[in-house]
Amino acid sequence: MAALVLAVVAVAACVHLGMVFLHVAPSNTVSKQHARAIDDWIYPEFEQNWKLFAPNPLQQNIAVQVRAEVGTADGGTRTTGWYDLSAEDGRAIEGNPVPSHTQQNELRRAWDLYGATHDGDNRPVGLRGALAEQYLRRLVVLRLDRSRAAGAGGVVERVQVRCRITDVPPPEWSGEKARGAPVYRLLPWWTVPADEARGGVR
Repeated sequence: MAALVLAVVAVAACVHLGMVFLHVAPSNTVSKQHARAIDDWIYPEFEQNWKLFAPNPLQQNIAVQVRAEVGTADGGTRTTGWYDLSAEDGRAIEGNPVPSHTQQNELRRAWDLYGATHDGDNRPVGLRGALAEQYLRRLVVLRLDRSRAAGAGGVVERVQVRCRITDVPPPEWSGEKARGAPVYRLLPWWTVPADEARGGVR
């Protein structure tokens, strides 16, 4: 039995490494022929990002925030304040010598994927748009602190996500100027399916 489990793990590891290799390798016959299967395996959890090594590295602080519309026990609804999910990740990382990949990148990459697959009017562009929206919605619902957001007897019915983008001040010697005020991108309200609303939320 142990040998079988080990064999299954070895095969899964080889398949994963092969898919990642084909994703990052220059375009070739195999990657073109199986592009759909490779993309389905890689996106969104295993997407590779090389912006750190780009000619123009990221020069902005991006904070993802969410608020919820909650159905109360008496049949009414109320809207919560904004929860800064990026700040919560930052607090979890601070002082941690080995922070998890989830704390460092999960939320940021979900937002990057959404931005790359939607236009300025939040309309999906390409085949991955619906997947990116569903992924971001499920992620923010999972991260909502249900005890704070819903309260006793409440159910999260809809969520709204926004992003606050603040320029990192450039060094004085660069001669560059950063925007003084943050810029917000506000997404439309998304209805939370019943199976997600009933799920556990940290």
